[in-house]
Amino acid sequence: MSTEIRTAPDSTAGQTSGGLPVGTLVAGCFAVCLAQIALAMPATLNGLFQEDLHPVGSQLTWISDAFLLPVSVLELTFGVLGDLFGRKRLLVGGGALLVLGEALAAASTGIHMLWFGQAIAGLGAAALFPTSLAMIAAGTHSARDRARTITIWAAALSSGGFVAPVLGGITGNYGSWRWAFIVVTGLAAISTLLSQLFAQNSSAPEGRSLDLAGQITIGIGMFALLYAVIQGPADGWTATPVVIAYVVAAVFIALFLVAEHRAESPLLRLDLFKNRAFAVASFVAVVGMFSYLGTAYATSIRLGPIQHQSPLRGSFAFILLNSWTLLLMPLISRLLERVSARWVLGTGLGLMAVGDFIAATLPVDDRALTSLILPIGLVGIGFALTVSSITATAVNTVEVHYAGMASASTSLLRDFGFTLGPAVIGAIALSHAADEFTRKLAASDLSTQVKTAAGQVAAEGGPLAANSVPPTSPPGGALPIALEALGNGYAIGYVVCGIAALACCLLSVIALRGKGDRDATVGLDKEEGAKGAAEAEEAAGASA
Repeated sequence: MSTEIRTAPDSTAGQTSGGLPVGTLVAGCFAVCLAQIALAMPATLNGLFQEDLHPVGSQLTWISDAFLLPVSVLELTFGVLGDLFGRKRLLVGGGALLVLGEALAAASTGIHMLWFGQAIAGLGAAALFPTSLAMIAAGTHSARDRARTITIWAAALSSGGFVAPVLGGITGNYGSWRWAFIVVTGLAAISTLLSQLFAQNSSAPEGRSLDLAGQITIGIGMFALLYAVIQGPADGWTATPVVIAYVVAAVFIALFLVAEHRAESPLLRLDLFKNRAFAVASFVAVVGMFSYLGTAYATSIRLGPIQHQSPLRGSFAFILLNSWTLLLMPLISRLLERVSARWVLGTGLGLMAVGDFIAATLPVDDRALTSLILPIGLVGIGFALTVSSITATAVNTVEVHYAGMASASTSLLRDFGFTLGPAVIGAIALSHAADEFTRKLAASDLSTQVKTAAGQVAAEGGPLAANSVPPTSPPGGALPIALEALGNGYAIGYVVCGIAALACCLLSVIALRGKGDRDATVGLDKEEGAKGAAEAEEAAGASA
């Protein structure tokens, strides 16, 4: 196997001979930090969303997934657009979309406008993630310089995950959840200005083209699947719109596979999955990241809408989840150099599983933040080990000049797992909680008046709404029942996340063993090799 990475032809306007211009590095790192802040921050504000906007059923879940859906669907397409038309334009345009989306979210007076703002902001983030990495990678001239600058970029990405809960907690605690979006709007404006003034343009149009058929089919398929998963508990799993959504998802995902098989420049190279080790790493990317973000979502609901803790207190859990990636980056880098990636990956997933199983045993009325240190800390450390080693495992199983293609595909699958996390865990937890609340309410000794009032509230807004009524109102008598039902529902959510992480742990350690897996290559046409590095630049966050 060759050790030389062949890069795609790339033109950089005004490139200095000394390497990457400082302005481009600053603009790119600020942009990816901003995108990660915008992605992670709403999770700390779920309690305030519930109190102020009174979302019913699955509406709270859509606040997170309205942002995540365009990121997971369009991230690779924006990478191609940057190669074709210039990356600086996308960096500036992505920042402008974030300004617009966050401003709309801050000004929203209802849940639907908040969704719309989140979707616009998600479009901006989908442009910033791949473009910021591509601009930084295109401006370096040696493997050592590229590794150093990408490490800085990854640190900026991790910093965004660390800053977001602090920002959301402070603004939500001392002001309003709208102030959090206002602050991000200001940061997005600064990022747009930095990109316009200091970033140097670059592009790599040779051999690149848009896969419109693949993009349309996967976009419709993923949206339909998420709609069915999220709306199932609220509308009923056999409701006509839910069943139709599942059928549409199956049809369009099948059409996506057909389109990718025929496309000259596909979004997702199906040939890569002929390699067993790469296929395993891809499965782990989806299921492992589903487990992580499902855990984060369950924690946000536990601290916010269920326990009604302040955003500042709730931010503590998200600091535990996100800070380890930044703190352990030097150690993980050394581990991946000296230890097989499958052991790092298996250890990380195992820690995540243990943390989830411990979290599931915590009583719902335990409001002490110290109780979360062990379980959530284990999940955070496990995620730091997992997210870095997933890409290393995928890339090391193919010829090195296809490493970019492998990274890009893994990034797409990882973001799909992120998008599924809140949707699936929210659906499972709320469905179980609604059934338990209805059953225990009917069997309780409460008066008929209280039962009727509480049942009406739950029928309209689900168990979260029943848990948020004033204690002095007639439905308030059912608050203990709602609290217990929600606690048990989201405990099951933690267990599901733990089982998913444990399954991935066992699969990684068993299926990725052996030298033959590491040296196996994918039989792709040799002329495709020049596309590898360009697609690596699209794989936003793949090495973070």
